[in-house]
Amino acid sequence: MKNKFQLPVHDDKATIGRKSVAVDYENPLGGTVSGRKSNRCVILPPNVPMVADSIERRNKNWIAQANSAIDLIIQVGDSNFHLHKLAMVSRSEYLNRLIFQKKINRESAVDILNIQIDNLPGGKKTFELIVKFCYGWKIDITSANIAPLYCAAHFLEMSENLEEGNLISKTETFLSFLILSSWKDTFRVLKSTESISSWAKELQIVKRCSEAIAWKACANQNASSFNSEYVECLNVKTSKMNNSEDRFDAWWFKDLSLLRIDHFIEVITCIKRRGIKSKIVGSCIAHWATKWFSQVTLGFDKVTPKHMTLQLRRVSTECLIRILPTEEHSVTCNFLLHLLKIGAMLKINPELLCVLEMRVASILEKCHIQDLLVKNQGENDPLYDVAVVLRVLQCFVCGMSSNPVAERRNVGKLVDGYLIHVARDANLTMESFRSLVEVLPQNVRSCDDNLYRAIDMFLKAHPYLAEEDRTDVCRVLEYHRLSQEARQHVMNNDRLPLKLTTRFVLLEQVKMGRSMMSNGSSYRRTNTQTVIGISKDFERRQISGQEIKMMRKDVELMKTQILELNTCKIKLQKQLKRCIC
Repeated sequence: MKNKFQLPVHDDKATIGRKSVAVDYENPLGGTVSGRKSNRCVILPPNVPMVADSIERRNKNWIAQANSAIDLIIQVGDSNFHLHKLAMVSRSEYLNRLIFQKKINRESAVDILNIQIDNLPGGKKTFELIVKFCYGWKIDITSANIAPLYCAAHFLEMSENLEEGNLISKTETFLSFLILSSWKDTFRVLKSTESISSWAKELQIVKRCSEAIAWKACANQNASSFNSEYVECLNVKTSKMNNSEDRFDAWWFKDLSLLRIDHFIEVITCIKRRGIKSKIVGSCIAHWATKWFSQVTLGFDKVTPKHMTLQLRRVSTECLIRILPTEEHSVTCNFLLHLLKIGAMLKINPELLCVLEMRVASILEKCHIQDLLVKNQGENDPLYDVAVVLRVLQCFVCGMSSNPVAERRNVGKLVDGYLIHVARDANLTMESFRSLVEVLPQNVRSCDDNLYRAIDMFLKAHPYLAEEDRTDVCRVLEYHRLSQEARQHVMNNDRLPLKLTTRFVLLEQVKMGRSMMSNGSSYRRTNTQTVIGISKDFERRQISGQEIKMMRKDVELMKTQILELNTCKIKLQKQLKRCIC
C-alpha cells in the first residue's frame, strides 16, 4: 500500500488519497483567517503487513478482527487490546523486544502473549490511535492529540529503522507544521502536554512551543502600541481597549494566562531572552497572576482551579517573583503588594519576601495612594489590607537614612494620604491604625495637620472607643507640629480625649501669655525711652496731662489682664491634676 499523508484539513469527511487538499493556515498573530476549524491531519501507514477487517470495542476490550487468530493481548490502563503480533512488532521496536523476551521466558505453551504497558504517554486513547495506525486504518491527528501521539511513538520506538513513513516521522512533520504556522494550535499543543510533562520536556515539545510563542509575540511588539494601564491594579477590572492594536495585547495575555505555571515560566523566559519590552513582560505576569491566584489574593476574580494545591500556589508564587523583570516601572507597586500579600499568606521563602519588600520600599516615593490599596474580601475584615503596607513601611524606615530629605517628605505625604483613606473603615482595628501612625519618625513630616485629620476621621468612624484607647491613638500629636487652625480644631473637638484637649488649651494660654508679656515689655521699653527723651529735651517738648492719663490707664489694663491670665493658669493646672488622678 502506498504511503499516504494528508496536510492539515478541516473537513471531517476528508478521504485518503486526495491529490489536492484545502489547507487553512492560521494567522501567526491571531485566530484563523477564515474562522474555520483548527488544523488537522489524516495519515495512513504504508506497507501494512496485516489489515484488520474491523476493530471492535466491547466494554473495556478492543478486538482486532483479521484473517488470522489473535495472539497478543496488551493491557494499557484498564483496557485490554486483543491484537496480532505481526501487526504490532512491524511498527514498534519496543513491542518487538518485549515480545521476544516474553517468548524466551515463557514456561507454558500458550500461544497468546499478555503484555502490560505502564506509563504510556496519552494512555489508552493514544494507544487506540496507534493500534489503528498499525493495522492500516486512517487516523485523525489534531493539535489536541499530536503531542501525546508523538511521545507515545517515541515510547514505542516507532522509527524509520523499521519502516519508512513510520509514526514518529509523520507526527514530527505535522507537529512542526502546527508550531510554525498556527498561534492557537501552538497553545493547544502546549496545553495537551500537561499530562505527559516529562516526555514533552525530554522531546523538546514544551521548548519548541515556547520559543514559537515568544518569536511571534516579539515579532508583533513593534506593530502595536502597548496599553500600560491594562493591568494597573489587580483589584480593579481591566478597562476596555480603545483600538484593535490594544485588543491584540489583551488577547495575547489571555492566551498565556491559560498555561500552567511551569509552561508559563518557560514562555516568559523565552520572551525575555528575545528582548521584548520589560513593561509588557511585567504586565503579562500580572495578568497571569490575576487569573490563577484569585482565591489567594483577595480582590481577584474567583477562577482558581480547585486542584491547585497550597504547595503548588507556594511554588508558583516563588517562581513568579524570580522571573519578574528588574527594570524600573516594569511592574506596578500594586501588583508587587499583591504578590507580597500572597507570599506572606503562603509562607514562602523569607528571602523572596524581603526582596519584594525592598523593591516596593524603593519606589514608594513615586507611588500614589491607589497603588497602596490591597483589598480584603472577608465580611468582618478591614476593607484594605494594611498589614502588607506596614511591612513595606518598616522596610523603608530601616533604609531611610540613605534617602534624600525630599524623598522622605514625599513618603510622609503618601502615608498621611493613605491613612486618611483607610481611617474611614469601621472594621480597621485600633492596633493596626496606631501601628501605621507610629511607623514613620516625625522628621518625615514638616507638619502633622494631615496626620491629625486621619486620626480625627478614625475616631469619628470608631465612636465607641474607650478613653484610654483614644488617648493611645492620639499620643503622637504634638502642639508645636500643628498649624494654628488645627490647634483651634483640637481644642473644640469632642471626639478627642479630654487630657489632650486640656493640654492644648493650657499650652495655648501659655503661648498667649508669653505673647502679651513680650508685647508689654516692648511697651515698657518704649515708654522708658520716651521718658528719658522727655527729660533730655524737656524744654523742646511738653506732654499734656491727657496723654499721661491714657498711658497710666493702659498700664493698669495690662496688669489686670496678666492677673486674670495667672488665675486661669492656676485653674487649668488644678483641672489637669484631677484628670490625671
